[in-house]
Amino acid sequence: MLGKSIIVMGVCGCGKTTVASEIAQRLNVKFIDGDDLHPKANIIKMAKGEPLDDLDRAPWLERIRDAAYSIETKGEVGVIVCSALKRSYRDLIRDGNQNVYFVHLEGDKALIMARMRQRKGHFMKENMVTSQFNTLEDPRAESKVMVVDIEGSQEQVISRAMAALHTARLSL
Repeated sequence: MLGKSIIVMGVCGCGKTTVASEIAQRLNVKFIDGDDLHPKANIIKMAKGEPLDDLDRAPWLERIRDAAYSIETKGEVGVIVCSALKRSYRDLIRDGNQNVYFVHLEGDKALIMARMRQRKGHFMKENMVTSQFNTLEDPRAESKVMVVDIEGSQEQVISRAMAALHTARLSL
């Protein structure tokens, strides 16, 4: 039996880690924070407030893809945090994997900026929000993608995400 990977995606500040960890806990499945898979050079660059380019992201996305592959081939289910902003990034993650699903946490720039101002101790800086929105390619037309509105409380967002997974028959 093939496993499944649920990639919780979106721009910085949309709540990916919070939502993904709660989904994993509620489903009692593996959780992987994609930030932990960034190469050291990427973390240093982001800490300086410099946005990553496609060359920077390539080894990170390969690590995300490989984690999904490991989960799938072991017949497990896992939730992985990854911004996955461009279709080419999502396609790289899908490459060689049959059961990768994306939950896109979507919110407007004003809401994201307000959330970023409240964050402490994270390497992603507020000035990179614009870069992330400029990079984001809407995934709605792609298969195995669910879009979840991030307006409201964390519990409301998590409930919407769980409902989307249930509708897609991914709640376990």
